[in-house]
Amino acid sequence: MIELQSVSVQYGSQEALKNVSLRVEDGEFVLLTGPSGCGKSTLVRLLAGLLPDVIPSVVRGEVSVNGTDPVSASVVDMAKLVGVVFQNPATQLFCLTVEEEVAFGPRNMALLEEEVQDRVTWALEAVGLEGLRDRVPAELSGGQQQRLAIASVLAMRPSILVLDEPFASLDVSGLRQVLKTLENLNRLHGIAVFLAEHRLVEAARIADRIVVMDKGTIAANGKPDDVLRDRALLHRLGIRRPTDEPPEDWIRLLRPNGHLPEGQHPLLELRKVVAGYGGQTVLRGIDLSIFPGEFVALVGSNGAGKSTLARVMAGLLRPKSGKVIFDGGKRSRPGLDVGLLFQNPLDQLLTDQVEEEVAFGPRNWGIFDRRRHESLMEAADLAAMRNHPPLALSSGQQQRTTLAATAATSPRLLILDEPTLGQDWGHLERLMAFVVSLNLHGSTIFLITHDYKLVHRYAERVLLLEGGRITLDGKFGNGMLLAGPSLPWTLREGQGEGSTRGRLDNGQNTSNLHVSTGGYYEMDYS
Repeated sequence: MIELQSVSVQYGSQEALKNVSLRVEDGEFVLLTGPSGCGKSTLVRLLAGLLPDVIPSVVRGEVSVNGTDPVSASVVDMAKLVGVVFQNPATQLFCLTVEEEVAFGPRNMALLEEEVQDRVTWALEAVGLEGLRDRVPAELSGGQQQRLAIASVLAMRPSILVLDEPFASLDVSGLRQVLKTLENLNRLHGIAVFLAEHRLVEAARIADRIVVMDKGTIAANGKPDDVLRDRALLHRLGIRRPTDEPPEDWIRLLRPNGHLPEGQHPLLELRKVVAGYGGQTVLRGIDLSIFPGEFVALVGSNGAGKSTLARVMAGLLRPKSGKVIFDGGKRSRPGLDVGLLFQNPLDQLLTDQVEEEVAFGPRNWGIFDRRRHESLMEAADLAAMRNHPPLALSSGQQQRTTLAATAATSPRLLILDEPTLGQDWGHLERLMAFVVSLNLHGSTIFLITHDYKLVHRYAERVLLLEGGRITLDGKFGNGMLLAGPSLPWTLREGQGEGSTRGRLDNGQNTSNLHVSTGGYYEMDYS
């Protein structure tokens, strides 16, 4: 049982939890959600025993986890009670093979080797990684790393399982496998599950209760149907209501298009590209042309090679064979010609303040503009935390910081590798509105994601990558995507002090439009 009574947590001058009281019964499945930065990760850290000793903080109030106070108990003692899977799986993977990673916890519990191997086999099968025992964790895709982190915790058979956004990088198959595992652990083994997540599509179906947080407080607490019925609350907090049906596999949603721009030279070409790491081949003969002004989405299962393709396109990974040609053979300028948002924001944060991070690229290239900078800070909802250290932010806030920093130079080709990490739908819509504004101003967008709604709403062209090969180049099967230069949008302008208001219209869909003084569009599709 978990019980919090009037709990507050403060990092320096920042109050992350404010007088929170909450009770989770033995064997209960609780789904925790709320906008980015609302306090979910702080609550997870508290239950794991990381506050205040491991992560400096001030904790007030009473906390009990199965009768143990995590504030005063050691991390070792809490690890025996609570299995924790963090937002970024790379922070808890450190062994040389997948099998060793999963076996690490049980071996440290001094179990017999036969029991250790039984647990390893069970945990890997539970998350669908049984065929990757000998792989190096660092070489796995982000989604595979997430499933490995879950397996390493499951192998210790904790009585309480706490997960901090484990679905962010999972494809449909992986998500369903993990959810089925969590449901079995909860229903058959009586393990309490405390799941913090933005993607509610299927988790809401098996949860006993949903807790909604906002600005460090509990905004709602009740049965899933009751909480999700409050549309006003969900809209105010930017929480996406689950769809009525579970997501389909991509191959069922896409149809071939076959119509590439005529009379245009590609901005980027890949010709028979083969690429990988060490002796492992990931991309197997990629032929691809990306044209100026396109909004392209790349989809596919975990491990298909999406991030590898992004690194090749950005010039960070040299192909084993084949050619990568930018703008007819010109030498691309990092940041100005090609910008890449990594899946893990920690891989590209390097300054001491959020504002410095966003301004770093433009200042390096001598193109910094204060009005444009402020517009971007507002679009990314970073203005209020401009002086905060990026490493002290939540994962969602870190992702918005790195996206803003990557987009700040208005690169000709902007590659976004899973920008949904840690993002609620409200923040994601604002960020994508900024990305669309870049697209309308001439930037080519290459979006890598598992998020169906993002692809459906924004992409004009969709590529399906399977087994290191592009198997389909097309669009959504319904034939109507809601953004992208290929649609004949008409800008219907109005007048407003310091801004322009109007409508975007393509004859079938319309969008409310606001253009700030910095020249950025905000769209609300209808």
